[in-house]
Amino acid sequence: MESGEPALPLNRRPGTQKGMTMKTRAAVLHGKGRPWSVEELSLDKPRDGEVLVETVFAGLCHSDDHLAKGAGFHFPLVGGHEGGGVVREVGSGVSRLRPGDKVVTSFLPVCGYCRWCTSGQSYLCDAGATTLTGAFADGSYRFHLGQNGIGAFCTLGAFSEYFVAHQYSLVKVPDDTPLDVACLVGCGVPTGWGSAVRAANVRPGDVVVVYGIGGIGAAAVQGALLAGAATVVTVDPVPFKNEFAKQLGAHAGFTEHSEAFDHIQQLTRGVLADSVIQCVGVVTPDIVRQCYEMTRKGGTLVLTGIADRYEEITVSLPGGMLTSFAKKVVGCLFGFCNPHQDIPMLLELYRNGQLKLDEMVTRRYSLDEINEGYQDMMDGRNIRGVIELGR
Repeated sequence: MESGEPALPLNRRPGTQKGMTMKTRAAVLHGKGRPWSVEELSLDKPRDGEVLVETVFAGLCHSDDHLAKGAGFHFPLVGGHEGGGVVREVGSGVSRLRPGDKVVTSFLPVCGYCRWCTSGQSYLCDAGATTLTGAFADGSYRFHLGQNGIGAFCTLGAFSEYFVAHQYSLVKVPDDTPLDVACLVGCGVPTGWGSAVRAANVRPGDVVVVYGIGGIGAAAVQGALLAGAATVVTVDPVPFKNEFAKQLGAHAGFTEHSEAFDHIQQLTRGVLADSVIQCVGVVTPDIVRQCYEMTRKGGTLVLTGIADRYEEITVSLPGGMLTSFAKKVVGCLFGFCNPHQDIPMLLELYRNGQLKLDEMVTRRYSLDEINEGYQDMMDGRNIRGVIELGR
């Protein structure tokens, strides 16, 4: 497989920088409702346990767009949490990585020692406590604009030519891994795949409905099929996304919930779907109710997509019916995945032709085109766009 990775100009090499800081170009959000601004920032060199990464590709995930539209974040903030790059320097105490290694980011760090990691719930690792603030665990920052520290979303900041992250947030991948597709495995792919395989626990013969076919939904479709689902149906208002899902193996797609409901009701003789996976970019109470309606008695509704504001109430369901029908409603973070185990596993499925990643990349953008990339996402033009750093 050819990586399609760009040759990196010499002036981007960190070795040309002097002192304890270096310069990098990054996409910054200065406040709610404002566009991305590409600016030159100062970047600290890695400290104990930290790694300097040269970004090669970064995925345009909807979570970064929630930053621009939601409340509760600390601005200014460098975006980007779905990245693939090359290690250029390591701080003291780094044992997992060395310069020259190819890495994929994990938007949630994994320490391996806390209660959650040791009990198999690494997606809840305590090291992720500052994910939304952009600060490191001690409250410090690595990006700076003048004298002011700037946060990095998920303590990464992959919308930058370079970023510094803790080794807990980076997964080494084989040297021949194409980073233009591997970056998707830092967030969207394991989130969607795991929503089907882990959270919904799809089993052979199941009927599965996926709402929302962006990067996460496309991965959920593939996860359900790999788990043995007999029927996978998609619901997305953009026709081309439903058609794309059919190319992945989905059996039918609809732009309206009512049409999909009628189809599933007829297909199952009124039983409805064993699992419904909600992967919508911007969730509303109406969408959640539709997903709940589509779920059979004893079935599982997986809530993966979120609203623009984390505190917004998007789930309002009839409790009596929830109890009487024994339906399960599951909130799903990172597809219940362990990045250090599941990112290599998903890339191996890709290498074996069992997981389609190349097809999910609709278009590449330069860093300066980031606002265009997000507008295309909002307009439903992309399954997944990626930023190609160095263009």
